[in-house]
Amino acid sequence: MSYPLEKRELIAEAPGLRMQILTLAAGQEVPWHWHSEVTDTFLCMDGPMVIETRAPTETVELDPGQMYAVPSKRAHRVTGKDGGRCRFAILQGVGTYDFKPVGA
Repeated sequence: MSYPLEKRELIAEAPGLRMQILTLAAGQEVPWHWHSEVTDTFLCMDGPMVIETRAPTETVELDPGQMYAVPSKRAHRVTGKDGGRCRFAILQGVGTYDFKPVGA
């Protein structure tokens, strides 16, 4: 799945594991999706940033230096707080990566 980002930096990738740094410009988002196997572990670098989840519904705000993990099979989306810019590291694993859009 492709969606607009200000910047995507691949830090490392190995079978079953990937580390990236994503920058969302104001108004951009990582849209609602879920993963079959991988956990997304977020580390806020510049923010604040917001992670919304479903089942259960939760809204988590991260400031720089804070982390949060979304387990596999849990729908989530990521934005900057109040539609602002944010930058974060994301560790995805362990397992085969997929991107399952919600509602598709």
